[in-house]
Amino acid sequence: MTIEIKEEDSELLERGVAEVIVREEFEKMLKSKKKLRIYLGIDPTATDLTLGHAVPLRKLKQFQDFGHHVILLFGTFTAKIGDPTGRTEIRKPLTDAEIGKNMESYLAQAQKILDIDKIEVAKNGDWLGKMSFEDVLKLASTFTVSQMLHREMYQARIEEGKEINLTEFMYPLMQGYDPIPLKADVQVGGTDQLFNLTAGRKIMEAYGVKPQQIITVPILEGLDGKEKMSKSLGNYIAIMDSAKEMYGKTMSIPDHIILRYFELATNLPLEEIDKIKKALKEGDNPKNAKMRLAREIVALYHSETQAKDAESEFEEIFKNKGTPQDIPKLKVSAKKLPIIQIIIESKLVPSTSEIRRLIDGGGVKIDGEKIKSMKQEIEFDGEKLLQIGKRKFLRIHF
Repeated sequence: MTIEIKEEDSELLERGVAEVIVREEFEKMLKSKKKLRIYLGIDPTATDLTLGHAVPLRKLKQFQDFGHHVILLFGTFTAKIGDPTGRTEIRKPLTDAEIGKNMESYLAQAQKILDIDKIEVAKNGDWLGKMSFEDVLKLASTFTVSQMLHREMYQARIEEGKEINLTEFMYPLMQGYDPIPLKADVQVGGTDQLFNLTAGRKIMEAYGVKPQQIITVPILEGLDGKEKMSKSLGNYIAIMDSAKEMYGKTMSIPDHIILRYFELATNLPLEEIDKIKKALKEGDNPKNAKMRLAREIVALYHSETQAKDAESEFEEIFKNKGTPQDIPKLKVSAKKLPIIQIIIESKLVPSTSEIRRLIDGGGVKIDGEKIKSMKQEIEFDGEKLLQIGKRKFLRIHF
C-alpha cells in the first residue's frame, strides 16, 4: 500500500508538535510514500486517560489517517519499575494484575481516538521479560553512569539527599530497546520523554539498526493552567468524563491557555483557530472562545447534541445562578456523618487528597454553606444539597 502525503498538509509535522528528530530525514521518509511503523509507548500505571494523554494519541491518529501502521505499545514490563521522569522519589512498582487491568481500561478509552481494529497492540514484557543476564549486560553497556547522572531529576535527588535506585537507570535502556523488536521507524512521545526517546536512537545504533525518527508533542497544562494535567493533582479532564462534566471543566480553564487547548485538544482547523486568536486580540470576551472550545471537545468524545445540552445546562447553572435539573440522590449510611465520609460515599471525588484540596479551597458546600474542615459533621434532619466545585451536585438524605 502506498501512502498519499499531500504536500500542502502541514499539520502532520507542525500541529501539536514540539520537535522532530531528525526533521530532514523524516520529511524524506514521508515523501518516499513508505508505509511507516509508528508507535507510542504507554506504561499502564493508572486507569483513566486524560486530554493530556490524548495529545500523543491524536498525533498517532493523524498518521493512521494517512495510512501508516500504528502500534500502541504497553509497557507491561517497564511499568513494574516505573518511569523516573519528572519524579523526585522512587515509584512503587505495580503488580501484573494491576498492569493488566489498567491496560484493558486504556484500550477501551483509546477507542475514542484511534481505530483500534486497525492498529497493532504490543507489550514490551514479551521481549524484555525473556532477556538473559548476558542480554541485560549488553544493553547496559550502551550507556555510561555519567550519561545517566546528567539527567536533571537525578541531580535534584542527589542535592536533596534522596536515593536513586539502580533499576531506574535501566528504565531508559529498556524503553530505548523497544523500537528494535518493534522494527519501528518513528516513535511519538511527550517532551518530558525526550531523554528516553533519544536513548532509543543511541541503542539502535549500538545494535546496528537504523535509528528511529522522533516526534515529541507538548505537555498539556491542566485546569490550573500551570501544572501538567494529572489525576493526582485533580486538574484533569478525563476522556471518559460525562459531557456535562467535560464541558464545565473546560469552561474553568484560565484564559491564557484557550488557544493551546484548541490546538492540542480539538480538530478545529488551524485557520479557524487563527480567527479566534484574532478575535481575542481585538477584545472579544474569552468566555465566547471557551464555550466554542468546550463544545468542540465534548462533541469529539460524545456528540454534537450532548455538547449543546451540556452548554444549555452550564448556562442555566452559572448564568442564571441556578442548580441543574434532575440532580441525583444518595442515601447515606448514618444520620450524622463527617463530610469526608459523605463525599467518599458519593463517589464524586476520586481521592482523599483531592477532597482535602477542595475543602481547603472552599469548593465544598452543603445547602450553600462552605465546609471549612474535613472533620466537620453533617446531621440529616431532611434532604441536603451537596455541591462539589462548580459542577457537581447531589441531594443527600438518610
